[in-house]
Amino acid sequence: MTARVGHAPPAAPPAVVREQLRGKYAGFASRFTAFAVDVLISLSVFMLALAAISFAARVLTGKDISWHNGDIWVVIAYAVWAFIYFAYSWAASGTTAGMALVGVRVVRDDGTDASACQAVVRTLALPLSFLFLGLGFVGILLGDRRRALHDVIAGTAVIYSWHTRVAQLRFLSPDSPAGGPREPDDATVRAARTRAARTVRPG
Repeated sequence: MTARVGHAPPAAPPAVVREQLRGKYAGFASRFTAFAVDVLISLSVFMLALAAISFAARVLTGKDISWHNGDIWVVIAYAVWAFIYFAYSWAASGTTAGMALVGVRVVRDDGTDASACQAVVRTLALPLSFLFLGLGFVGILLGDRRRALHDVIAGTAVIYSWHTRVAQLRFLSPDSPAGGPREPDDATVRAARTRAARTVRPG
């Protein structure tokens, strides 16, 4: 039976794409490590910026500026900086510094690259996952696609960047100079996708 023109069912990710994503969703440990590193980096950069402002003010005016964590404008300034850090990183490459360190990245829920709009929505929705003692993160532990609440809202997922992880394992492997089997190149992957598409094509 063929679908009538103008009444086509909603498009779903191709079977080959779903198969490629199976088992590649990043787990809680990797995502928590990446987030902790990103918080450390963003806080460090923010504190250095405050120190630079204090030094410039002392040189130019001869007065010291004291910063307090409770100052509302300091909190707002850090919130703005954190938003820029995460949103820009996810929009530009799908990964932050911490995520690149552990070899994971943000993609659409069908495995393609996330858009800038999704990066912004994901950043805005991130605080919601911390509500009710972090209930929004339960999906990373129990869901088959390892998606937190902000992933569901933004239509994203977090997967392992296998080329990064394979390179790390190859470098660390003591068994051989090549470090074990090589990762398939792009041409091999494209050929496999073509064969899979021909296999599932209706006759």
